[in-house]
Amino acid sequence: MAHLRSRRRLALAVPVVLSLTASLGFLPATASAAAPAPAAARAADGPALAYVVNTRTDHRTIGSVQRAITHNGGTVVASYDRIGVIVVHSANPDFGALMRAVPGVQSAGATRTAPLSAAGTTDEGAVQVLSKAEASKIARSATAGQEPLEADQWDLRAIGADKAATIDPGSRDVTVGVIDTGVDDTHPDIAPNFSASQSANCVSGKADTTYGAWRPVDADHYHGTHVAGEIAAARNGIGVAGVAPGVKVASITVAQPDATSLFYPESVVCAFVFAADHGIEITNNSYYVDPWLYNCMDDPDQRAIVDAVNRAQMYAQRRGTLNVASAGNSDDDLDASALTDASSPDDSTAVPRTVDPHECFDVPTQLPGVVTVSATGVKGAKSYYSSYGRGMVDVAGPGGDKYQIPDTPSKNGRILSTLPNDQYGFLQGTSMASPHVAAVAALLKSAHPHATPAQLQALLKAQAVNPGCPTDPYDGDGDGVVDATCVGGKRVNGFYGFGIVDALRAVR
Repeated sequence: MAHLRSRRRLALAVPVVLSLTASLGFLPATASAAAPAPAAARAADGPALAYVVNTRTDHRTIGSVQRAITHNGGTVVASYDRIGVIVVHSANPDFGALMRAVPGVQSAGATRTAPLSAAGTTDEGAVQVLSKAEASKIARSATAGQEPLEADQWDLRAIGADKAATIDPGSRDVTVGVIDTGVDDTHPDIAPNFSASQSANCVSGKADTTYGAWRPVDADHYHGTHVAGEIAAARNGIGVAGVAPGVKVASITVAQPDATSLFYPESVVCAFVFAADHGIEITNNSYYVDPWLYNCMDDPDQRAIVDAVNRAQMYAQRRGTLNVASAGNSDDDLDASALTDASSPDDSTAVPRTVDPHECFDVPTQLPGVVTVSATGVKGAKSYYSSYGRGMVDVAGPGGDKYQIPDTPSKNGRILSTLPNDQYGFLQGTSMASPHVAAVAALLKSAHPHATPAQLQALLKAQAVNPGCPTDPYDGDGDGVVDATCVGGKRVNGFYGFGIVDALRAVR
C-alpha cells in the first residue's frame, strides 16, 4: 500500500499537460472517423474491465461518443458531461484502441488490469488498536480541559491545535470531505460533526447517496475513519480531539470493498465531482490512484487516467474546493531524475520499471493545484518513510514516526485517532500527515470564508513554520546509513516544503 506525489515536475516537464483543461490539447483526438468495428472485434470475448473515455464537453460530441461506446461493446456507467469524462465497462479487448479512434475522444483507456469480477492508502504499517486497559491508563494522564485520550496526542501539541481550539475550533460552515475507505459516522467522536448530506459511495464510478452507503464495509477498512477523526473528532469529553473539532466532515467512499481496498480512477473522478457539486470546501486524499503508482504519458491507458482524474479535480478547484494529498511512504526523492516503481500494476502482476517522476505522474498528488504533504514525527524531523523533493512538497504535517519517541503515556510515536466500532488506534504515514494539513486548511477557510483554493494554499504556506534542512546527514531509522538528502533553504526545501503547518498561527 504505497503512494507518492509531486507537482512542479508536472508543470515544468509537460506544460501543456498541466493546463489539462477539459479540451486537453496535449491529448489529440485522432482525425479520422472511426470505421465500424467488425463483429468479432466487438464481441465480449475478453475480461470485463472499466475504462475512462475523455471527450470534448459539448453535448453533440458527448452524444456521438456515447453511441460509439455502445457500438464498440461498451456500457456507460456514468457520464460527467461538464468535464467530458465517461466511465464505461466493456469486455471487448479492443475497446480502448477503438475509442481512441473516435472523433472527439481525446484520451481513453482501461483503469485497471484485473477483471471487474475479481492499494493505495498511504499509511505505513499495521494499525495498533488501543485496548480498553491502555485507554484507561492514558485517560488517567489527562489534565483539565483535555479529552480523555489527548495526553497521547502529541501531534495536536506539535502544531498548536490544542491551543487553537480554545480560540477558534473551526466553523460549521466548512466541510472536509474524506475521500477514502469510508467513515464510521456512528463513532461517538465523529457523529457530532458528520455531514450525511455531503457523503456518498463512489466505488462504482457513480455516486450512491443511499443512507449509510459511505460507511466502511468492515472494521478492516479503518483508514477513512482514522483520517476523519484526525480532522474533526469532537471535543465532547469522549476519546480524542481533532485538529479542527468545530468543522464538519463528510465521507466519500472510493475503496474497493474487498481486501485490496484499491482506489480506482473512476471512483476518484466520481468523488471529486461529488465533492464539488455538494459544497465541500476541502478534500483529503490519503492515497494514490490504483493500479499505477506512476502514470506514464506514453502509455495510452495511464495517460487517460491522468486526464480523467485531473479534469475532475480541476473541476472541484473551479467550484471552490481545495484538494490536499499525501506525498507517499517510499522515502523517495520526487525531484530525482529516475525512480524505481516495483509495485505497478498493483491489481495484477507487478512489473518493476524505472520512471522519471517529471514525466510519469503520481495521481492525484502530482496534479496542478493539489497541496502535497510530507510527514514529520514528534521531534519535527521528516518521518523515516516520507517521500520528499524540492519543488514537490508544499507543506508538512505530523504523520508519526516509530523512531521518534514522544514523552506521552504510551510512548508511541504514531498518530492516535478513531477506528470503526467505537475504537481507537495508532497509525503512521503520510496518510496521517495529509489530514492534519486539511484540518488546518479548514481552520483557515473558517477564518477566511471567501478565500479561493489558490488563496488557501498561499495561506497554508504563509503560516507554516520551516525548521530548515537538518545540519547532519539524515538517518531516519538510525541504522547509520544516510537515507535522504534535503535540498533547499530555511524558507522552502525538499523535506518540508514551506514548512510544518501550525494550527495556532492559522487562527490568530
